[in-house]
Amino acid sequence: MYYIGVDVGGTGIKAGVVTEDGKILKSCAIATKKDSHYTELIKDMADLIFKTLKEANVSLDDVKSIGIGFPSSVDDKNGVVIYTANINLNNAPVTEELKKYINKPIYIGNDANCAALGEYFALNDDSVENFVAVTLGTGVGGGIIINKKLYTGSNGSAGEIGHIRLMMDGEKCSCSRDGCWECYASATALIRDSKRAAQNNPDSLLAKNIEKNGGRSNGKLVFDTAKEGDKTAKKVIDNYIKYISEGLIDIINIFQPSVIAIGGGISRQGDNILKPIKEYIKGKTYGASYITPCEITVARLGNDAGIVGAAFLGK
Repeated sequence: MYYIGVDVGGTGIKAGVVTEDGKILKSCAIATKKDSHYTELIKDMADLIFKTLKEANVSLDDVKSIGIGFPSSVDDKNGVVIYTANINLNNAPVTEELKKYINKPIYIGNDANCAALGEYFALNDDSVENFVAVTLGTGVGGGIIINKKLYTGSNGSAGEIGHIRLMMDGEKCSCSRDGCWECYASATALIRDSKRAAQNNPDSLLAKNIEKNGGRSNGKLVFDTAKEGDKTAKKVIDNYIKYISEGLIDIINIFQPSVIAIGGGISRQGDNILKPIKEYIKGKTYGASYITPCEITVARLGNDAGIVGAAFLGK
């Protein structure tokens, strides 16, 4: 049997046919018509699913279930998207509407939770019962696995770990609070802080590299400049590592997972980010001298995590 996973984003919708062992047999994508009525968006999803099945040469009869991840709050029990900021899917009865086109079990979830579920399956380690995935991107997203089950809370919206408060009266957050972890640990925050540092240190290599890049900064540029020995860039990275690590310490203290997987574009830095994070965290978590330490690793599936995790919502 196969599973269908759909990953809905603000600019694109991806669908994949996924095997029992988590391999994507075939995937296809379309642009998100984010201003369209939800009925049109769901019809687009149905068309995309049928297209993907055709290109994979798989019959709908061989599909066990369909899962869809949304960048939103969802009522996963009733199959309703409650609220999403950038797509016209508020109070959308997704399962009911999609059943008009596809008579299969349909499951929905938050996209970050789906990505976490995908990464959990990718571990392929039955001894891991408690797991957290952290995505460092435009914001900081995450998903939580407790006792081998995705934890979504009483309303399907659990896992917003990016909104742990790191500082009182800190940077303003899109959630309406200030000082949230994502204001300091996201790729967006790294870019902001690098630009500030460049402005304050106009003779630094960081400032020159940003200027050469048309005044634009990004995570790779800052890490590369730090590797070249620039003190300004190194200070930005050191602070960034500290901010990431402090949030991870909170997550470890609350959930005590066996494994935390870090994803998002920043995770491509590999050991450049993992080693200093592990060094910073060492000895700082509750009961560190007596409790088996949490393993911190880089996420494995990259952009495929959302498709695989969505597909396995019904597994």
